[in-house]
Amino acid sequence: MLVPSAVQFDDVMLGRVSGVVDDFVLQRGDGTVAYNLAVVVDDAHMGVDQVVRGDDLAPLTARQLVLMNLLGYRHPEYAHVPLVLGPTGARLAKRDGAVTLDDLAAEGVTAPQVRSVLAQSLSLAAPGECVTMTMMLDRFEPRHLPRTAWAWPGTV
Repeated sequence: MLVPSAVQFDDVMLGRVSGVVDDFVLQRGDGTVAYNLAVVVDDAHMGVDQVVRGDDLAPLTARQLVLMNLLGYRHPEYAHVPLVLGPTGARLAKRDGAVTLDDLAAEGVTAPQVRSVLAQSLSLAAPGECVTMTMMLDRFEPRHLPRTAWAWPGTV
C-alpha cells in the first residue's frame, strides 16, 4: 500500500497545483489498462510536450507525474482549462445535449459560425464577429483566457 503523498506541478492556467497520490488502479480486472497509465505511456511515445485538457482532470495529473517519474519519462507542460457546460450546467457530453459539427451542419450552421461562437467564449472575438483561424491565433494569449466554465449556447 502506498502512503499518500502530495505532488506539486505548475499549470499554465491554474498556477501551482498540489495533488494527493495514493493507491490507484493501473489495470482493470478485465485487463484494460486504466486511463492514468494509458495516457502517460501514449503521451510519452508520441512525444507530447504540452497537454491541454479540462480542469476537471487536473487532480489526476499528480498520479500521472508519479508514473512518468517511475517510467523515466519527461513531464509535459500542462494547461487545464475550464469546461464547456451543457444546458443542465454539467460537463457537456453527448448524453447531455452535445452535438457534433455534422449535426450543426445539418441544421445549416456553418463552420465559420461555430468558430466565431467558440472564439467569443475564449474572448478572442466580439459578439457576432466572424473570425478566421489566423485572427484567433494572432489574438491568442493564454493568460487572457477565461478562468470559469462556459455554457454552450445550444443554438449558434
